Amino acid sequence: MNTFLNIIWFVFGGVLIAIEYAVSSVTMMLTIIGIPFGLQTLKLAMLALWPFGTDIVDDGWPSGCLAGFMNVIWWFVGGIPIALTHLGLGLLFCITIIGIPFGLQHFKLMKLALLPFGNSVKM
Repeated sequence: MNTFLNIIWFVFGGVLIAIEYAVSSVTMMLTIIGIPFGLQTLKLAMLALWPFGTDIVDDGWPSGCLAGFMNVIWWFVGGIPIALTHLGLGLLFCITIIGIPFGLQHFKLMKLALLPFGNSVKM
């Protein structure tokens, strides 16, 4: 069932979201300071490509203050607008019964968009 839902997700916009994240990741990696943020955006691209059957887990690195500090910087770089976009799309999809699974995947993406440092995607 996850494969079927992933194919539907891929065809109806998942690939566009993943390409958007990949392009922004490459753009962020143009500077040395932006490399950690570009890597986190690649994590979002991977999850946006095939979200069904994946989970976000706390990987414990970087831990403590470093992850918190990097997440706060991430919010100002663009994490909050990304999360609000996924919140809006998630609410829009949850209007219909058929769209609820897709809305839940947007909520999963929103969680990673808010706190990418210290979390990883588990397939």
